[in-house]
Amino acid sequence: MKPFSRSIITSLTFLASLTPVVRAEDAAAPKKPEATTNLDDMVVTGNRSGQTLFDQLQPATVLKDQDLQMKLQPTLGETLNNEPGVSSTYFGPGASRPIIRGLGDDRVRVLQNGTSVLDVSNVSPDHAVASDPLTIKSVEVLRGPASLLYGPNTVGGVVNVIDDRIPTEKFTGTWPQGKFDLGAGSADELLSSSGAITWGAGPIVFHLDGFDRQTDDIHIPGFARSERERLLNPLPPGTPEPYGILPNSATDSKGAGLGSSYIWDDGYVGLSYSGIDSTYGTVAEPDVTIGLRQRRWDFRGAFYHPAEWIREINYKFGYSDYNHTEFEGSAPGTQFTIEGFDARAELLHEKFHGFEGAFGFESQRSNFSALGDEAFLPHVENLTNSGFVFEETPLTDKVRLQLAARYDHQSNDTEADPKFGPGLSRDFDAFSASAGIVYNPVDDYALTFSVAYTQRPPTYVELFANGPHVATGTVEVGDPNLGTENSLAFDASVRKNAGFVTGSVSGFYYRFNDYISLQPTGAIDPVELLPIFNYQAINADIYGAEAEAVFHLLAPAEAGDTKVMADPKATIPAAMNRDTQKLDLILRADFVHAQDRRTGEDLPQMPPVRGTAALDYHIGKFSARLEGTAAAEQNRTANYELPTDGYFLVNASVGYDLALGGVKTTLYVKGTNLTDAEVRQSTSVLKDIAPMAGRGVMVGLRGEF
Repeated sequence: MKPFSRSIITSLTFLASLTPVVRAEDAAAPKKPEATTNLDDMVVTGNRSGQTLFDQLQPATVLKDQDLQMKLQPTLGETLNNEPGVSSTYFGPGASRPIIRGLGDDRVRVLQNGTSVLDVSNVSPDHAVASDPLTIKSVEVLRGPASLLYGPNTVGGVVNVIDDRIPTEKFTGTWPQGKFDLGAGSADELLSSSGAITWGAGPIVFHLDGFDRQTDDIHIPGFARSERERLLNPLPPGTPEPYGILPNSATDSKGAGLGSSYIWDDGYVGLSYSGIDSTYGTVAEPDVTIGLRQRRWDFRGAFYHPAEWIREINYKFGYSDYNHTEFEGSAPGTQFTIEGFDARAELLHEKFHGFEGAFGFESQRSNFSALGDEAFLPHVENLTNSGFVFEETPLTDKVRLQLAARYDHQSNDTEADPKFGPGLSRDFDAFSASAGIVYNPVDDYALTFSVAYTQRPPTYVELFANGPHVATGTVEVGDPNLGTENSLAFDASVRKNAGFVTGSVSGFYYRFNDYISLQPTGAIDPVELLPIFNYQAINADIYGAEAEAVFHLLAPAEAGDTKVMADPKATIPAAMNRDTQKLDLILRADFVHAQDRRTGEDLPQMPPVRGTAALDYHIGKFSARLEGTAAAEQNRTANYELPTDGYFLVNASVGYDLALGGVKTTLYVKGTNLTDAEVRQSTSVLKDIAPMAGRGVMVGLRGEF
């Protein structure tokens, strides 16, 4: 393990070594006054009418500032795990991708500032998302299929990672502004550092950031293999069972980004360039590591009010050159590469006959290759061109109607290959539409209902896979004759954003025809000695609910109020009381049920029923949080899948604000899995060989200047 000296300086040196290309970000949310609860946060993703979380149709979550910092994990999936309706694929500490409402892979789209992250994390769960949480400003999670602005592969939802690499506001300060974070943890022997700096003069603004993170094999509370797995598949006599440490779970990641913008009163234009290098153990095999490398550039800009009827025109272009190599010991093995771009342009118009909204065009192109003995996919060129429209109109003073539609044309072309046969070409046309209403019966309450019809073309994995997939321990066989996956989804929510209790309750139901699922055949490949799974179209039902309630037990008084002390004659001005105490009790729960509608069999890797209770306390410069999460046993499993035991997980954190030489600094301590519980994710294909980390403590120092 290297010392802290390889910190942000190393990250910035890493940036200098990158080949000169450029990269961009998506919109930053408009600034607005602080609100009573986070339901009043502004959402960038899928929001074309300036609504807050409370106002918009689709259920959403925003993680930012201290909340993001205290939940930060090495991977995006684990950072978002336990948010309402969100779980994780968890392929060890090096790779995980978000699952929303039990839907993952190509049914959840991961964006980086509004354009595709352009990696291969949707191809296999052992492939990491090429975006590190240490460099992000905020994460937005939209649950459900109403985000048709971003494509038919958003049936489950959208995760948008937002950073500051392309500034959108003029630099008005005298000195550079920035932030830094240093951390060390015990459960995985973590050492991490990150930093960012923004500077400029008038309309020209620059941004530079970098990060460095290293972990060792994680400590676990017991055996690596579950009790069920040990009983069913005992190791050969004399072979020790891994205990206390999860073998091959170390990680080493670093990256950096540089961006610049020219900003004027009626718009801006910017470029940024970034890169990430990551090496991590796959956990599934004791001697296999993955070396990931991405170089990405983006171009982004906007015109504000270029015409009387146009509110905004924004455009963005993201290009990525990504590859990762699976090493067996020190010898390189299978290599995955993807090179491509995602370009989109949107026009937001002013009200016209009562309607306001946006329409636009998106084009995505990628070239994917898998090379090596264990490659299970041919070379594929994928091209998707799309048009979309979103409109909103008030029906009454209390009811708003939202409509969206999208058309996609997708082509998939493979090259002739001795291993996979002659080249194939498959084209798809997909149409999706949604409609919904937002009803405000009284102040501070909102009721929403939406229905969405979605056609999702199959992915090139579902079409063309044909070979052993060691990461999942299967032989995967695609079906080039698959058609579009069709779904009808219903979503309803009740929200309250003021008063002693705030929060929301959402329920959803998806009815799928030709749901594309990886199904066991019961056969064993005679050469690979692995079970054979085929991609098949089935009919499926998925339904569930999410709930969150915040009880504001102690809240700062409003301006002008006074707080009565024990002595009825003594009062404190509100100006003093506002920064004294704040105590919230936060309750969350979610569940998902998914089954084959014809056979009644459960779908694989579904999250269990979960509930969370947390106390969040602030007084002056001090903050503290205590949180407990309970997950039920998951015994609704598919064929050839073992049940997962329930667990109770306890986390805690404390923070204290300091002023060090004009730098706003926070010292924080996070305790995770304080009861050292054995936690296995039912959504992970590795649940029976890779538990979560045991008890750990992390100490960090965060600063802004």
